[in-house]
Amino acid sequence: MITIAVDCMGGDHGPQVTLPACRQFLDTHTDARLILVGLADALGGFSHPRAQIVVASEVVTMEDPLEVALRRKKDSSMRVAIQQVKDDKAQAAVSAGNTAALMAISRYILKTIDGIERPAIAGQIPNATGGATTVLDLGANVDCTAEHLLQFAVMGSALVSVLNSKESPSVGLLNIGEEIIKGNEVIKRAGELLRSAAKAGDLNFFGNVEGNDIFKGSVDLVVCDGFVGNVALKTSEGLATMFGSFLKAEFSRSIFTKLAAIAAYSVLNAFKSRFDHRRYNGAALLGLRGLVFKSHGSADMMGFGYALNRAYDSARNNLIDRVKARIAHAAPLLAATDVAQ
Repeated sequence: MITIAVDCMGGDHGPQVTLPACRQFLDTHTDARLILVGLADALGGFSHPRAQIVVASEVVTMEDPLEVALRRKKDSSMRVAIQQVKDDKAQAAVSAGNTAALMAISRYILKTIDGIERPAIAGQIPNATGGATTVLDLGANVDCTAEHLLQFAVMGSALVSVLNSKESPSVGLLNIGEEIIKGNEVIKRAGELLRSAAKAGDLNFFGNVEGNDIFKGSVDLVVCDGFVGNVALKTSEGLATMFGSFLKAEFSRSIFTKLAAIAAYSVLNAFKSRFDHRRYNGAALLGLRGLVFKSHGSADMMGFGYALNRAYDSARNNLIDRVKARIAHAAPLLAATDVAQ
């Protein structure tokens, strides 16, 4: 049995989205159990033979300062859900709550894997191949050293190997050009480290990639700092929203435009479905001694269900052990970079 702890109170919609998604997940995953964490009144009506209710007395809101979430609300649904992973009662935790709070609480309770200085957020962005490009960091670390980017690449490779069933996924370093002489000093140094890691057999390093390569699907994994990664993520979400608005607008215009839109509907709808961000919801907090997944705060039932699926797949395929193994293999290079600093 794969057991996942769910913060049912997090996100914009809370139990009205998380509970239906959990029920659907349990109905389609007969080898899974869920630990549902939340306020007693909110969860009292839920019942399933493979679900356990754990009551928490507090909720971390989207507006809560980090200190309040971490220091004062010690019985929040978010914290209690993560504690289930710490206590080995669950193999993963999922929350749609405050991202900064989730990262801080997860790091405080679970700690980081040996050899990792900073956890990173890794998510998937739809690309033109019909799949998705995994990108990290998506916002946890605004300022990164070259050594951090190397660690992200090693961890991200383990994640992609689980999600895409690729033992040696290709890794690209996000830059302003493909040439190795381009970029600031951090990026140039990161490129050197990633090439060294490739020579040592720790990574399948493709080289520098540009922003459009994320959407082209040129590589399986793109590594960048959290500032750039978050901008790329929000841009892709904005494009998907714009396309949806375009479809609605075309159907509301003249009869000729409507006829053209109807004729192309199946193609346009397939395109929209391919770039539906709900299908790629569920970002992994990599580098921790336990699995934690962040769902988009505005996710609907379908989107939250995909976050649960991602946590389930990662637990079933022993993602933590794979990350540890790759970090151990890259330990000599990581140690050398620490000495160089």
